[in-house]
Amino acid sequence: MITLAEGLRLPTNGLDYTILALYFIVVLGIGFAAKRSVRTSLDFFLSGRSLPAWVTGLAFVAANLGATEILGMAANGAQYGAYTVHWYWIGAIPAMVFLGLVMMPFYYGSKVRSVPEFLLHRFGPSSHLLSSIIFAVSSVLIAGVNLYAMAIVLQALLGWPQWVAIVVAGFFVLAYITIGGLTSAIYNEVLQFFVILAALIPLTVVGLKRVGGWDGLTHSLNSSHGDAFLTAWKGTGIGEGNPLGANWLTIVLGLGFVMSFGYWTTNFAEVQRALSAKNLSAAKRTPLIAAFPKIFIPMVVVVPGLIALVMEPTLGKSKDGLQYNDAIPVLMRDLLPNGVLGIAVTGLLAAFMAGMAANVSSFNTVFTNDIWAAYLKKGREDAYYLKTGRVVTAVGVLIGMGTAFIASSFSNIMNYLQTLFSFFNVPLFVVFIIGMFWKRTSAAAGFWGLLSGTAAAMVNYFWFYKQGIIAIPSDQGANFVSSIVAFVVGALVMVVVTLVTKPRPAESLAGLVYGTRSPGMEELPAEGDDAWYRKPALLGWGAVVLAAVCYLPFSF
Repeated sequence: MITLAEGLRLPTNGLDYTILALYFIVVLGIGFAAKRSVRTSLDFFLSGRSLPAWVTGLAFVAANLGATEILGMAANGAQYGAYTVHWYWIGAIPAMVFLGLVMMPFYYGSKVRSVPEFLLHRFGPSSHLLSSIIFAVSSVLIAGVNLYAMAIVLQALLGWPQWVAIVVAGFFVLAYITIGGLTSAIYNEVLQFFVILAALIPLTVVGLKRVGGWDGLTHSLNSSHGDAFLTAWKGTGIGEGNPLGANWLTIVLGLGFVMSFGYWTTNFAEVQRALSAKNLSAAKRTPLIAAFPKIFIPMVVVVPGLIALVMEPTLGKSKDGLQYNDAIPVLMRDLLPNGVLGIAVTGLLAAFMAGMAANVSSFNTVFTNDIWAAYLKKGREDAYYLKTGRVVTAVGVLIGMGTAFIASSFSNIMNYLQTLFSFFNVPLFVVFIIGMFWKRTSAAAGFWGLLSGTAAAMVNYFWFYKQGIIAIPSDQGANFVSSIVAFVVGALVMVVVTLVTKPRPAESLAGLVYGTRSPGMEELPAEGDDAWYRKPALLGWGAVVLAAVCYLPFSF
């Protein structure tokens, strides 16, 4: 899945390990501090719906800023150049804004505890159980990706054996989530967000200085890779070739619409942070606040990949030498002194733990509430489900450790993750978007749309693409196509099934379909929420415009 070259061992000393130890102490301290607020299962799974928007917003973006993204997107920057910014400015921001402005009123207003629970209210138990199982499986798979990637990195950089790295990180994630629940995970994610930036910003600044600033960087890359390497759209016409293996249509529809909307609007590891907000206004603003730092993340993730390509021209040229995945570790090795090096290693570890914690905390919520309590052990007292959640957290971490070794069979970290998203998130988005905007959609349509969309994505990827029936230049391009296929097939099946089955009574859809309202959606704004700078529409459209402006330097 991810390989790092030999010779990346960092010259760490006692100061670096002291910084790392202090971080672990603070992480556990936050867990014990959060324990005082955990009295009910709602406190454990959703922080009692009590957190302010700025906290949930930073946790929202940190939950996505795992080290798989940092290493993977830096590698993509080195391999694909400026094409990588599409994953942010068209592949994230519009979907995050849609989640905040359109979907959060339905999620939060219906008082659901999870994304699958919304399907229970809209489509019934069949769709609910299927989506719960799919999400539980994908959560532990993605948690395993974070653990395995972290183990490989720490083995290469610090000399830790893989199993030691997996056990150490797994133990600390298990400890602070089990002790303090989601509140502990979220506040640790806020801490991790700043630790990650403290690691990446010096790396970027020092790296740019070493290669002669932005002008020196662009001159070097234009000379070695051509003028198109630092543009986002050149070479993406239909029929044209580019390293990404995708044209503007598959980028806009595959990545910008179905794949990105499928991930950001239905991935409970993200939505859970917004559901923990103190009121509806804060819940709507959570992904909108997160959108602004997300816009600028390429500056400290993609740009280092470009810098590494200039500093190490052999990057990715030989199977036996430095690979694109080595971009960030190479810069850490060559640029950072002790002390700052300790912060950088801590930042990487924080990023891995943030990604794993997001998936483990969402797994324990879905498994406990949507599978265990809904179908296996109904009607127990709240204390029972609180205890179950803690046990399931331990089980989730242990399974994540197991899937960490399964993940080693995949050749590329980002391809693996994007493949999972096209299989699981896109079909779920189809069901949500049609069910949310078409009252006539029946319960049977939800189930068969989800099942057929998932199957169609898998058939396209494993049969048409892997067997060479359809020629697609890259795995990423294949994922974009799989996403489009999943969306189209799922949508068609839902339309057909809806037309031949009986719809749900209109009165049972209050607050679940666009144009209807439930009592939870009538919540009055809290004091200060009506300030102009907190208006969700202003925040959302401001983020979209800013993302579009960021494209300008990379479009000509």
